[in-house]
Amino acid sequence: MTSTATKSSYPDRSRKTLCRNPFLSIKFFVFCHGLLQLSQLLVSGYLKSSISTIERRYGLSSQTSGLLASFNEVGNTLLIVFISYFGSRVHRPRFIGCGAILVSLAGFLMSLPHFITGPYEYDQSVASMFSNITDLCQPEGPESQWNLSDIGCAPHTARENHEVLLVMFIAQALLGIGGVPIQPFGISYIDDFASEQNSPLYLGILFSVTVIGPGVAFMLGSAMLRFYVDIDKVTEDEVQLTNRDPRWVGAWWLGFLVAASLVAVSAVPYFFFPREMPKEVTSGKESGSKKSEDLLSQLRSRSEQVQNLSLTKFIKHFPMVLLRNLRHPVFLLVVLAQVNLSAMVAGLATFMGKFLERQFSLTASFANMIIGAVNIPGAMVGIVVGGAILKRFQVSLRQCSAMCVLGMLLCLLMAFPLLFLGCPTQKVAGVTYSESSEIGLHTLECSHHCKCPEKAYNPICGSDAIEYISPCHAGCEVVNIDDNSVLNYTHCSCISRNGPGGFAKPGTCGTGCSHLLLPFVVLSCVAGILASTSHTPSFMLILRSIQPEDKSFAVGIQFMLLRILAWMPGPVLYGSAIDTTCILWEKKCDRNAACRYYDNNLFRHRYLGLQFFFEVGAFLCFVTVYMILRRQEMEARNVPETKTDPEKKKLAESTTKSPESKV
Repeated sequence: MTSTATKSSYPDRSRKTLCRNPFLSIKFFVFCHGLLQLSQLLVSGYLKSSISTIERRYGLSSQTSGLLASFNEVGNTLLIVFISYFGSRVHRPRFIGCGAILVSLAGFLMSLPHFITGPYEYDQSVASMFSNITDLCQPEGPESQWNLSDIGCAPHTARENHEVLLVMFIAQALLGIGGVPIQPFGISYIDDFASEQNSPLYLGILFSVTVIGPGVAFMLGSAMLRFYVDIDKVTEDEVQLTNRDPRWVGAWWLGFLVAASLVAVSAVPYFFFPREMPKEVTSGKESGSKKSEDLLSQLRSRSEQVQNLSLTKFIKHFPMVLLRNLRHPVFLLVVLAQVNLSAMVAGLATFMGKFLERQFSLTASFANMIIGAVNIPGAMVGIVVGGAILKRFQVSLRQCSAMCVLGMLLCLLMAFPLLFLGCPTQKVAGVTYSESSEIGLHTLECSHHCKCPEKAYNPICGSDAIEYISPCHAGCEVVNIDDNSVLNYTHCSCISRNGPGGFAKPGTCGTGCSHLLLPFVVLSCVAGILASTSHTPSFMLILRSIQPEDKSFAVGIQFMLLRILAWMPGPVLYGSAIDTTCILWEKKCDRNAACRYYDNNLFRHRYLGLQFFFEVGAFLCFVTVYMILRRQEMEARNVPETKTDPEKKKLAESTTKSPESKV
């Protein structure tokens, strides 16, 4: 398609041809791009919904899983700066299609570890297809033959773990690289060929998809994690676990296959869109006013000046613009506030599901459903409300900063009680509860004759309301089975205090404070809504406080800093903090793997404490911005009378009273 096709005057026959060809319609492009962005967000968001399950399946610490979750930002950050240089120099739809193919490949690679590793193995009290050994107390048996988890670390096992991590990190890097051209090129393509009246609507649709996408990803995770991980390898009758069992691992890989397939299908149309398409014409307004045409030509000429920079000049020009904007106090402080909020969101999105699972004894599926159906829609409501207030009241820059201050202050008031709204750590014999005599690490005197392996993990809840790591640790010698599922354990020497007869039920005792879940979810949702109201005003503060010719660069700098300072280190910081609260680690090849038990109070205080810390940081930045803008407004009002009228007018326009500073 030649550039002459962008003219608005076409013969009738040509117009009919354009109407029949969907690839020459900007509306069809918007539809395709909305579908692609949703699919891309399914791939990236689905990892966060299944992070605790992947930890359990492959024995990862929270720090490692946090690094994995943030690794896609590495490839993205390295290339995003150059997107502002290439702009319309390339065939944007094809670049978007190629990026989507990489994202699809990344999704398929993320599911690959499931197919290159063996079936999921767990401790059990019923003979399995793999072995006839059990977790029951068997005093007469040799210790080394009792438990499946107590098998030594074979060289191939360590190599397998390294291969799994390598594949996942490569997939995350590809996901970041593939996602680079999708949003910037898509937005610029729409803005170039959509009519001035419809362009904001189309961009608003795409922005709403970016907000809804993570919620859909968590709902997909909720659905997929209901299925057993090896649903393709074993029959349903061979699965002895329920999704409420702490050893349960859901089909985490299945969601990646679904999301990657959607991305692959969404990528196909982009290879048929032209490099340029006819400018959309709004009905009844084919000849716009001369004023708007002049304005449009000015904007295009300014954009062309940037595009005509050579790569060398662009690289030299970038540090100058970076320093110029970083020296602007309002820009710097607002970006720092957004860094705090983004770091908070990055950590919460990655580990909130795990927090709910551990704190309130929820299944991974139900925790994901709460996040996808309550927390993320709440954040979307906050963003919409913030934008609606700006549009309705035409607020100034100082009032924008006041909105941010008020929203964050109310958010802090809602978030502070969450630090104390949670569950204590359940009583686990030999771990958090030591009424019984202990003669070694996690070894009770009453079950010493069972010679239980250290690596055993098959939690049971005794009739004394105390949890035991395994039936062996409770001294249970008999298991009652019905249709291949465990009903209970009896003849447990550690549970019975008055002779034989103590019994236990399979599974964890839980934290016993499910009544606190509803107020916690409500308070966290309200806090999220209030924090999100500052989203749009903070962007307006950036766009209205810098020089017009620096806007494109400034937005690029903003997103680069958010990635480097928030989205990359945020999940790792949260994961490291969570790991410090672990009180019993799973051991694999003599190293710490996944955590089995956390100190719930410490977990809550450190996890939500980090959230509160970042919220306070954002609040202080917004307060400082408000004070700066208020001082500038007062200086504009107190202009000495000796200044001429033009000078007074110019100073006034640089503050909050100017029409341009109205949002």
